[in-house]
Formats: sequence, structure tokens, C-alpha cells
Amino acid sequence: MSTTVAFIGLGHMGGPMAAQLVRAGHRVIGFDLAPEALAAAAAAGVEAAPSAVRAAAEADVVITMLPAGRHVLSLYQEEGLLAAARPDTLFVDCSTIDVADARAAHAAAVAAGHRALDAPVSGGVAGAEAATLTFMAGGGGEEFARAEPLLAVMGKKTVHCGAPGAGQAAKICNNMILGISMIAVSEAFVLAERLGLEHQALYDVASTASGQCWALTVNCPVPGPVPGSPANRDYRPGFAAPLMAKDLGLAANALRAGNVDAPLGLKAAELYADFAAGEGRELDFSAIVRTLRPAAEAGLRAGPDTHSHTHTDTDTDTEQNGTTAP
Repeated sequence: MSTTVAFIGLGHMGGPMAAQLVRAGHRVIGFDLAPEALAAAAAAGVEAAPSAVRAAAEADVVITMLPAGRHVLSLYQEEGLLAAARPDTLFVDCSTIDVADARAAHAAAVAAGHRALDAPVSGGVAGAEAATLTFMAGGGGEEFARAEPLLAVMGKKTVHCGAPGAGQAAKICNNMILGISMIAVSEAFVLAERLGLEHQALYDVASTASGQCWALTVNCPVPGPVPGSPANRDYRPGFAAPLMAKDLGLAANALRAGNVDAPLGLKAAELYADFAAGEGRELDFSAIVRTLRPAAEAGLRAGPDTHSHTHTDTDTDTEQNGTTAP
């Protein structure tokens, strides 16, 4: 069954997602503030609208993929998207935004006589182009059931996470794991370099041992072991560092608001904020490894730590208990 979809935000993620809907036989009316993005989407079969409001006026479902919560709320309310849509239109926001903003957008849509679902995605540009995204949805069961056939066209997995805002909560928690993992994997490769261990050797061990994770096996931060990783393309972004900084910033805000003790999450947010504001502004998030090497070299010049050969309490416990860490 064909659905008329308004797709607002046709950038690196939104453009390929809209194209997937066209290929599946849906009518897609799109709008983007960037003329080049709108032209690229039109070349893929998306009907170009002169404004977001005009696109929404004809749609059964309105999908938004925008940079931040303020853009979603402004578009919904001040710019008239909710007012322009026909009654009972389903609004699906695939942006990654603050949980509070997602709940506010949901409430505004419902107050205007519509349905709403927050459905942020994981999988990056490659996932959008290959239709292998994971959608994390927050909202009612009826809204999820109505949106799921469209989300299934654009991704390989869709999870109903709970009430409004739950999709955004899942997204920022997932990306906090990813950001911390990438820093950990990067630190391990820098340490391996200092110890004379080749990248491929570390990868061959860790990828089949307890160090295995997506940051290692799919987005490996050093050239060589994973041919498809951005490290082999001069760190041209699949998932750009500023986007990771944004997501970790959302996670840090939620941690502070919830009074959650998460030092690694907060430190990861700090590291990526600094990286994205400097040399990483146009690089993949895996290029964070570059920031670790100067620190390691400085430490090497300073000489070995006088405590580097002493056993920690954990070492002693491990030896006494005859166990090893996973």
C-alpha cells in the first residue's frame, strides 16, 4: 500500500532514507533548506516542495530529520507544520534530540490533532544508503504500528522502546556506549604501538576475544585491519565527530539532570567536544585516535612512571583468586 510521505531534512541521512521510500513505491514529497540536497533527492525520485509546510499539507505521514530539538519544535509550531497538516497526520521525528524536546514535540503534535512518534536512528550514512538502519521508537502502540512499515523500508530493525521520548533515551544511551568504546579501542591501539605490537595482530586477537565491539570490527580507528573503515579513507566521515559530540552532549545533559554518576560518559563528552571543535570538525569520530598519540609521545619523552612495575590491588586479587578478567 502506497503512502504519501513528507520528508523534511534531506541531508546525508535524510536524502538516502527518502530515496529508499521512493524505491519501495511510496510517494515522497521532500524539502530541505539546502538547494543541493533538495536537487539530489529530486534526482532519486523525491518530489521537491517549495517549503516544508507545502510538503506536509499533502502527506499522510511527515518524517523529519533535523539537527536539533529547537529546529523540530520551531518547524512544528512557529513555522506552521502542525497547522498545515491534515487532521490525524502521523509525525515521525527521526532526528536525534534531547528527550525533553522529543516529549514537547509529541505533546504539541497531539494538541494539534495529530499522532507522533520519536524514532531516531543508528547506522550512519552507510546504513541509510543500504537500508540497514536501526530505529528506536518512542510513542503509542498504534502510532508505532502505523509507522513500522515505513521504517522497515529504511532499516533492518525497529524497536518500540516505550512511551514518548523513549526512542531518544535509547539513542543517547547507545551512542554513549559507542563513544566510550571508540576512545577505549583507540587507546588500546596507541598502547599497542608503544609496545611494538602491530595493528593487525591486536585486531586479530581483540576481534575474536573479549575486546570485540562495533568500534573495533566495523569502524576500526586505524588503517589496515578493516578495509571499509573511515581510517582507510583519511577519516572521511561515516559518522562525523561533531555528530558524536552532539549526541554525547545530550547524554551528558541527561546524566547531570538525572544525577547519574557516569564519569566515563562525561569524560567522553568532554573529549569529543574538544575534538569536534578543532581538528575533528570534518572528520569521522574514529579519528579521535589522532588526539591520543601526542599525549602518548609526551609521556614517552617524560620517561617511565616510577610506579609502572608495581602490582595493583586488582593484580593481587587476580593472582590470589586464580581468575582472569573477561
